[in-house]
Amino acid sequence: MSETSERIAELREKFFEKLREEGPPSGRDFHPADINRVKTDDWLKRFLDHHENNVTEALKMLWDTCEWRRDFGTNDITENNVRRDYLEDGVCFGYGKDIDGKKLFVIKSKLHTKGSRDFNELQRCIVYWFERLEREGNGDQISLFFDMIDSGISNMDMELTKYLIGLFKNYYPNFLNYIIILEMPWVLNAAFNIIKTWLPAKAIPKIKNVKRNTLDNFVDPNDALKCWGGNNDFAFIFLPERQIGMSNGKGDKNVHFNSSTPDSPNSDFGDQSKREKLLTVEPDILIFKKIGSEITGTITLKNNTADKSVSYKIKTTSPEKFKVRPCTGTLPYSETTAVTITMQPGYETRNLLPNDKFLIMCLPIKNSQKFTNQELVEFWKSYGSQAEQHRLMCKDANGSSDGLKSILVNSGAYGGDQSLNSLFSKISRLEEHNTKIENNLNSVKHFLFVSVTIILLLLGCIVYLLTNNSEFNFKNLRLKNVTDSVLSYKEEF
Repeated sequence: MSETSERIAELREKFFEKLREEGPPSGRDFHPADINRVKTDDWLKRFLDHHENNVTEALKMLWDTCEWRRDFGTNDITENNVRRDYLEDGVCFGYGKDIDGKKLFVIKSKLHTKGSRDFNELQRCIVYWFERLEREGNGDQISLFFDMIDSGISNMDMELTKYLIGLFKNYYPNFLNYIIILEMPWVLNAAFNIIKTWLPAKAIPKIKNVKRNTLDNFVDPNDALKCWGGNNDFAFIFLPERQIGMSNGKGDKNVHFNSSTPDSPNSDFGDQSKREKLLTVEPDILIFKKIGSEITGTITLKNNTADKSVSYKIKTTSPEKFKVRPCTGTLPYSETTAVTITMQPGYETRNLLPNDKFLIMCLPIKNSQKFTNQELVEFWKSYGSQAEQHRLMCKDANGSSDGLKSILVNSGAYGGDQSLNSLFSKISRLEEHNTKIENNLNSVKHFLFVSVTIILLLLGCIVYLLTNNSEFNFKNLRLKNVTDSVLSYKEEF
């Protein structure tokens, strides 16, 4: 038996010995799933690795972890009993892998402000993702990825960050690979210096501050999102864990809205004419208005059939910008419903881009069918590829670049969506380049201001030196005159 195996066996023996002698804390049994995990070598090895083979420290952490998991209800957390809107709003999610092949847990800082969400529910959401990523990776490590692009002081939630670190430090042994911080604003440097004090000394080297042009040291450019400076056009849409097999095998799913309309659903849904539209969607272009503190738009859905209910589902290419409520539902025949779409905190209508779109899909269902939320998820999993599709673009109430696209579409100036998408993709890139140019101009202005200030200071120094030098020469001249007078008087005497 190797030394590692001996230590694992010793840790297991000490744990069950303590359980027999003391019983579980508060007299409540540990969760059976955790007891079974204690019987496996892999889980115990993580505790030993976390504490560098110190069995006493590993036992303490193992005991505390089982107690916390029991009290928190960790093993019973699923997407069905946490705040679904928190899972769907894109503040935190699993995506891709780092350069070492470890899964990334992304925190999109600009979408979160302290106090904007129920903290207890947010904790449950984070634990859900930790558990899910652990299952998907078979216990392998993950990297914490802070996307801090466009974030500011209001987005810095120290309590949330401390909670994340506490999970790694206390309850998820040897689970952290890197802490990757992308584009951290300089105003938050002091806050992260405080955060470093919460980490063990051996974890400090795991912190990697990167920019867009250095991210490839830790994330492959083909995995990095375009907004991170990479090549991947991934758009986050929450997928229940059981649907992962339908994506690319990594738990990731790129969202592309095809221009073609799929065939009608199969005969299980009755005879449906390909020409008949199940759903009417209004308006043709989604217009956003500011009402109070919120920026919202409304989509009206009408069931066109006289004898069928329909199930609808709404997706967006920019889930980080928009909150859709409700995003799925059923609509009885001949009835109408309104769906409200709200821009996420931190976004304004000026942030709307030509590639911000919505896809409304619908499928016919039998009127006798009554779906639970879980059954509705399974229904779309099975038949979503056959759904009728409607696509919407966005603009603000005062008009936007999408208005140009609408004019081009209606006038037939371009042949097809592909050309239009290509055109407005170029416009988006031009807008990005324009932003970069503005930032560069601001840098130049700052440089000129500093340069002028330095020149003025130098001029002041020169004037000061010249003035003092003149006074010095004047004093020397007077002294010379006095000396000459004294010498002259002496010679006469």
